[in-house]
Amino acid sequence: MSQTSFRERGRSGQPLNGTFAAIPHPVAVEVIARAGLDFLCIDWEHSQISRGEIENLVRAAEAGGAVAMVRVPGNNAEAIAAVLDSGAEGVLVPRVSSAEEAEAAVRATRYPPDGERGAGPGRASRYGYDIADYVATANAKILLCVQVETVRAVENIEAIAAVEGVDLVFIGPGDLAVSMGAFGPGGTERLEAAIETVIAACRSAGKAVGLFRPSAADVPRWRDAGVSLFVVASDTMLLGASAASMAKAISPTSSD
Repeated sequence: MSQTSFRERGRSGQPLNGTFAAIPHPVAVEVIARAGLDFLCIDWEHSQISRGEIENLVRAAEAGGAVAMVRVPGNNAEAIAAVLDSGAEGVLVPRVSSAEEAEAAVRATRYPPDGERGAGPGRASRYGYDIADYVATANAKILLCVQVETVRAVENIEAIAAVEGVDLVFIGPGDLAVSMGAFGPGGTERLEAAIETVIAACRSAGKAVGLFRPSAADVPRWRDAGVSLFVVASDTMLLGASAASMAKAISPTSSD
């Protein structure tokens, strides 16, 4: 990473590429971090990762040369404080569907006077030895991403994007498709139209946009549409795809 902070890069719309880390072991996180990604998003929401493992996974990401961001299990101040105290430089808050919910995420992420985050002697402040310096600088360094993944969130996107303190709006197409019922005929078109609506509203508000993609195949298309931060696949998906490719390559053909 450059001298520019992760938050500055994220909120300014500079390209950032990462993947989800769902395997609850530091070795897996460090191996993926060494691939050259800008960041890893440790997925506390949809994995078997426990709160007690977060700190070691953040360490592993840093050891591998990637910034650590964490997706928390919900819009919960205690969970947000835990991941930030562990040293994570970003937090992804799921299921934000209104301006009020976005404002709650801001309050949980920022120290007073910008929010209500409590100060504690965690790893981020060198276990309390640098607590004053950390509190004085953390608000300017933590990237807050709110995840839009419901029909209600799309309906409220202009209000969500206008919330001061939200640095980036991240689109979760899987849950958005579920919320829209977009699995039948014409579903892909309706989902993509909703994604484009979110991108347009965020660009109008001057907010950066992130997006999950299951593969890198259409990243250029969505980058051209205005998305700057991508979370592509996950460590489990990459492991499975690589293993399947290897198995196919070494299997005898039907003509052998």
